[in-house]
Amino acid sequence: MRGMALLACLAVCPWLCAQDSPPAAPPPAAPQSPASTPSVEVSATKNGRACLQPAPLVRLQDYNGPLQKTVGLFARKLELTTVHAPRYQAGVALCSLDLKDKFFLFVRDTYDPVTFIAAAFNGGIDQAENRDPTFGQGAGGYGKRFAADFADQAASRFFKDFAYPSIFGEDPRYYRLDHGSGRSRLLHAMEHSVVAHRNTGSPMFNISEWLGTTTAVVLGNTYHPGNQRGFGPAAESVSYRISEDVGFDILREFWPEIARKFRLPFRDERDPPVIPETPTR
Repeated sequence: MRGMALLACLAVCPWLCAQDSPPAAPPPAAPQSPASTPSVEVSATKNGRACLQPAPLVRLQDYNGPLQKTVGLFARKLELTTVHAPRYQAGVALCSLDLKDKFFLFVRDTYDPVTFIAAAFNGGIDQAENRDPTFGQGAGGYGKRFAADFADQAASRFFKDFAYPSIFGEDPRYYRLDHGSGRSRLLHAMEHSVVAHRNTGSPMFNISEWLGTTTAVVLGNTYHPGNQRGFGPAAESVSYRISEDVGFDILREFWPEIARKFRLPFRDERDPPVIPETPTR
């Protein structure tokens, strides 16, 4: 979603920076009936330690306002790779993702309907600005631009959600802070481009963000004949994409407040129950 995350960042930054105290706690969530309460699955790891299973994704039926499907799909895209870090429970971490989980995360993130919408939107912008002129104009040119923009997103998700996190033992999810002042949460979201979490929950350099973005940019030059070659243009493209990711992280951090403000779907961010992990066989 080219530029959308940065626009969201610019829109919320003045309000966030003016906050000196933590945001007010949300009202208690209405109790759910047993039929509507999502079931909690047990994640197994090799060490057999207890862990916290992240809360389920927001559902379309959680919101009954206008543009229900559009808002619900957008919310799911934000929540798909976002988790709430556990607090006040020493020695307990979020359930880690194994190789299979990271692959399914990549698949779900890539084939999310919002990804196709973003590729269609970006393809239209590229068509209007005549980027990659070798693609031509008309329906054929737009189809090529749509395919190239979708391939850009798929490659980025593959390297940042699955490949490099699996190689380096990194958790590809964003850990929402959800407490503290607006400034501290803003800085937390911005530093995610540099600081990520290992599978164990400990901090590490965000290798997948930088290496994954760089790999996707270099790969994109093979099917974007109009791209400028060389180190300078590639570095500029990497910087632009990482800036987009920073804006998206800011939106993910403050999404519950935004959703609550406009009465959009959001999930209760209280710590989920502790689940005993079972060793893999």
